[in-house]
Amino acid sequence: MNPLPATMLQLRSLVTAAGELELSLQEVPLPTPAAEEVLVRVEASPINPSDIGLLFGAADLSQAKVQGSAERPVVRAPVPPAAMKAMAGRVGQSLAVGNEGAGTVAAAGASPKAQALLGRRVAGIGGEMYAQYRALRVEACLPLPEGASAVDGASCFVNPLTALGMVETMRAEGHTALVHTAAASNLGQMLNRICLKDGVGLVNIVRKPEQAALLRGQGAVNVCDSSAADFEARLTDAIAATGATIGFDATGGGTLGGQILGCMEAALQRKATEYSRYGTSTHKQVYLYGGLDMGPTTFRRTFGMAWGMGGWLLFPFLQKAGAATAQRLKQRVADELKTTFASHYSHEVSLAGALSAEAIAAYGRRATGEKFLIRP
Repeated sequence: MNPLPATMLQLRSLVTAAGELELSLQEVPLPTPAAEEVLVRVEASPINPSDIGLLFGAADLSQAKVQGSAERPVVRAPVPPAAMKAMAGRVGQSLAVGNEGAGTVAAAGASPKAQALLGRRVAGIGGEMYAQYRALRVEACLPLPEGASAVDGASCFVNPLTALGMVETMRAEGHTALVHTAAASNLGQMLNRICLKDGVGLVNIVRKPEQAALLRGQGAVNVCDSSAADFEARLTDAIAATGATIGFDATGGGTLGGQILGCMEAALQRKATEYSRYGTSTHKQVYLYGGLDMGPTTFRRTFGMAWGMGGWLLFPFLQKAGAATAQRLKQRVADELKTTFASHYSHEVSLAGALSAEAIAAYGRRATGEKFLIRP
């Protein structure tokens, strides 16, 4: 192997007390792996929606300015005063960013498990992946199958395990089919492939006709366009056809979560044999797992009394599911890396390129089909 450098570049995000976001590339010492750790030369790391929250905070990206040099850009953008309260916990802290990625193990700690990964290509999770190197515990790594590239393995964790976690949660809570929003996303397409393969009923909600066409072209059976005038009627029909009583909503804000619950109730009422002023007795659940809509979550209680709305996140799910379940899910991702869990990227950028004005404008759009991969 080539000799290792003494330092490396790392992308960092800082919110100042003056209400400004600052993004920069910092030169930091190369970490030395502990006994149970490996040092991964990061070759590919995706920008997921969960990364965007930490990367940009509540900054107004429409006013972002890129300064510095092409090799060492510095991005500054104002944080609206009303949003600074939510940023209080990170003010003054220069944070490393990037949930996951893949690369080659360039050095390993003394333990046999760490040494066994030396020279192997692995996927890794643990934060701070927007960097040239990252020291990770062995348990945070997934050895990639023979012939898999770093690009193939870059998105091994967040989207695949989230999609699998939704299906696991559905089963654990006694449901048999599910509803998913922002369904044309990379994650949504994975979930569709999982449900088709496993025979699970799935209702896909999108917001544009072309997104509906994309999913139908991939075999999706039930696709509802929220921009259509008859959206709620079509959603009720799809829920009735599948029996879905649990939903996962990536938008978070707005009315969509309440609409899903209302349509679930309407679908259940079709089979009701007697009237109850408390609605049907079947529990209906919607989990908010994203924040594509940063506005308030609002709903009209048209769905009786047997319902729930709450938050769902991947890492608390994995912790609750336990090590054996997590390992089973990770092994499935490895086994189906180039099929069920294949990811596609619209742009590849360097660390410096990730801070360009063009890239930042694209992140702000959060458009379906625009997914960036950082190649440190």
